[in-house]
Amino acid sequence: MTSDTSDTTRRRVLIGIGTGGIAGLAGCGGTGSSGTATDTATDMPTATPTPTATETETPTETPAGTAMVRVGHLSPNAPNVDVYIDGDAVLEDVAFGAVSPYLEVPAGEREVEITAAGDASASVFSGPVPVEAETAYTVAAIGEIGDDADQSFEPLVLEDDNSAPGSEMARVRVVHASPDAPAVDVTVESSGDALYDGVAYGESGYVEVPAGEYTLQIRGDTEGNDGDVVASFDVSLGSGGVYTAFAAGYLSPDDEPADTPFDLVVAQDVEGEMMGGGTDEDPASVRVAHMSPNAPNVDVYVDGDAVLEDVPFGATSAYLDVPAGDRTVEITAAGDADTVVFSGDVGVEAGQAYTVAAIGEIGEEADQSFEPLVLSDDNSDPGEDTARLRLVHASPDAPAVDVTAESSGDVLYDGVAYGGSGYVEVPANDYTVQVRGDTESNDGDVVADFDVSLAGGEVYTAFAAGYLSPDDEPADTPFDLIVAQDTE
Repeated sequence: MTSDTSDTTRRRVLIGIGTGGIAGLAGCGGTGSSGTATDTATDMPTATPTPTATETETPTETPAGTAMVRVGHLSPNAPNVDVYIDGDAVLEDVAFGAVSPYLEVPAGEREVEITAAGDASASVFSGPVPVEAETAYTVAAIGEIGDDADQSFEPLVLEDDNSAPGSEMARVRVVHASPDAPAVDVTVESSGDALYDGVAYGESGYVEVPAGEYTLQIRGDTEGNDGDVVASFDVSLGSGGVYTAFAAGYLSPDDEPADTPFDLVVAQDVEGEMMGGGTDEDPASVRVAHMSPNAPNVDVYVDGDAVLEDVPFGATSAYLDVPAGDRTVEITAAGDADTVVFSGDVGVEAGQAYTVAAIGEIGEEADQSFEPLVLSDDNSDPGEDTARLRLVHASPDAPAVDVTAESSGDVLYDGVAYGGSGYVEVPANDYTVQVRGDTESNDGDVVADFDVSLAGGEVYTAFAAGYLSPDDEPADTPFDLIVAQDTE
């Protein structure tokens, strides 16, 4: 693992981006191995004893008999995947780098199968995975597919520590998931302190640090933690937040079966106070969704601070705490702050949750102009056996639509036009929803249908996005129903 530091990759890290194309979530669990977190200087202490959580935003308090599980796709040469638990499809069309929200899963030994997306016969893993009640897990699909794999494709089952960090602290776990990288050290650029020492492929370890902004350096493992820096990444760690950083992709993609470069994929396990300048009143909770079918990956700035970076089409972030009031939002092409596609003020109220969806198209010939669609979210409890589902029409070339349930013919949404949205509450269940051209009797031609799994007590947003006729449009982004889970 050697590289001249002049070739070092440096980028801001996307924190808390969820999966695109999730039709319903659940998972499986166990315990991963740990790398060594070393002692550091006083400005960056590590391995701080963790207090017992008494009040926390984490998914650790669960009903008896259930675990909290999420799934991450970190296999650099695997296609998008579907995940089955006990024969039921619980995650669909999951892309590399995506990490799902947590969902409840019955405790016990679960039969897990991972297949190529849309092809249940192309199984890349099948086997039992145990999960314990009242425990949170991350199941990371790591390794490679194919006969020449250096590291076999497998689920790495990690037990998550989502208890509250110490005062003004954040907890970060690094997971080594890069199949062609040797053991690594991770140091802080400003101080040279070593956070992680000799973490090998498949290993992981936690460390607690003061909340703040850091540049982390990935180095080849040496006794003095002074190996060549092969990549560096800027991360923002909020007070009270818990994060998992996956070192993933290929260190030398030119020599490997897929052009998936080395990256640090950071998932937010527990929300922290991500943005400064606090107020005396409660903040707002805001997340961002990229639903513009011909826009590149984007960066998002709030009041001049980069809060989300390199966000791809179809991704929806975790909620971030934002001071209430008028916030200046700017959206630019990823890595190019001069290419601004939107800049303007967005008002948010204290204690309210919002989704800011980037919709429309970029370019002078856009049928629908690129803009942020600001939605006020209703994440209140719909009831134990009921799910709340919101439809957002974000397909710029699609007319108004009706949405019906295939099994019953019931109309869920009637005449939703581009930019329109609405909530409906339905019994928790698995559904096939049909998207139709709007007619007075709701019996128009079915242009697409999608399977969705809706759990009791949960809230979801389904974005009808992409192009209905991509061959006639500026990007080959097909029509899709991208379902984000709003509650955990």
